[in-house]
Amino acid sequence: MSEKHIVVQGAECKCKFSVEPKTDKLKVLTQTKDYANDKDASKKLIATDKEIGQTLEKNTFGKCKLQPTSSDYLPCKAVITKWSGMYEEVILSNQGKILLEDSKATCPIGGPDCISITKHGQKSEGSSQNSQNANEEIHSQLNPMVNIKTMDDQPLQHENIEYNSK
Repeated sequence: MSEKHIVVQGAECKCKFSVEPKTDKLKVLTQTKDYANDKDASKKLIATDKEIGQTLEKNTFGKCKLQPTSSDYLPCKAVITKWSGMYEEVILSNQGKILLEDSKATCPIGGPDCISITKHGQKSEGSSQNSQNANEEIHSQLNPMVNIKTMDDQPLQHENIEYNSK
């Protein structure tokens, strides 16, 4: 897996046959156990090739170029029938293969690989381990007011103000 991000709940998808460049967000409906990039394991479920059917939030990408009418285009009714380009080396608890940021989906109207992922859905979350791994010299040049290595050592104390770490 050469530097590709895995796809998680909330990833943005688009269809190449959408009249307007609209996106929709992927919902993970097939499993509730496997999380990524989420320290509390509560938001970022890993998406797999088992996310089939109406598995998007709005289930539409606007109007579909492949469904013209006499005056306009019919609205898209996004239905995913198949995924391609998964990470083949791992099978998750739902027996699905992990979707990658370059995975593509098939729609019965648009055909193979017409739906692509524009944003994988992961966000970086800082932790105390990040501050422990930080390069002190670089950080002191970027932010000379804070010593990153001792930042978490003692709670902040100010006169007449209580510090609550919760």
